[in-house]
Amino acid sequence: MDPEANARTVAQMMDGLDADFVLTPEMTPLLQKDPDALRDAVREEAEVVAPYSELAREHAVHLLLGSAAVLTPDGIANRSVLIDPDGAVTARYDKINLFEASLPNGEVYREADSYVAGRAPVTAQVGNFAVGLSICYDLRFPALYSGYAKGGAHILTAPAAFTRSTGRDHWETLVRARAIEAGAWMLAPAQGGLHEDGRGTWGRTMAVSPWGEVSVLDHDRPGVLEVEVTMAAVEKARGRIPAWRQR
Repeated sequence: MDPEANARTVAQMMDGLDADFVLTPEMTPLLQKDPDALRDAVREEAEVVAPYSELAREHAVHLLLGSAAVLTPDGIANRSVLIDPDGAVTARYDKINLFEASLPNGEVYREADSYVAGRAPVTAQVGNFAVGLSICYDLRFPALYSGYAKGGAHILTAPAAFTRSTGRDHWETLVRARAIEAGAWMLAPAQGGLHEDGRGTWGRTMAVSPWGEVSVLDHDRPGVLEVEVTMAAVEKARGRIPAWRQR
């Protein structure tokens, strides 16, 4: 609920990291499900991204601000922002598939009441790796990731804030499936725990290799998951099973 405090938390978690690419979850600066409260709190991209650009410069890393609510001329976007080691924004992806669900516990979600949908997939570059960007609910739409694979993406990103009930039943299956289908690394940093807006999220940040091997933070508390991502793993998986290009 406090963007400045959340930026400080990210800064603390980055201290001491030996990394080239750092990713944060969906809605890192502000998680707010109430449409009126969101409209009051939302800011333009430059203001939202500024502290994360500074962190990227300070640590000389590529940093994916998993997503943030940002004000645009068309409304509020759920936007993933890639920042380079100089602090410059090199790619933006607005969530195409907006979450909609009626859950057994009575929770109802309809992101379209608050957000405008993105219009196009986005592939960006991080070093030698091509990276296909997505956010959370996009995981349920496999054609997006097939397109990224056909376009040459080596890494797929899916920052998320899955609800507890859908996360418990679907999170790991969906993340693993997208990695295996594409023969690509899937990096999925996730919000976890109970939040000030009353929402509970599943957490369990995951990294999945192109062959489907899982690394996970097996809890919903703050933490850092470190993974070595290699091009060789992509080439090996795609050489074994070329479904990613046959589809």
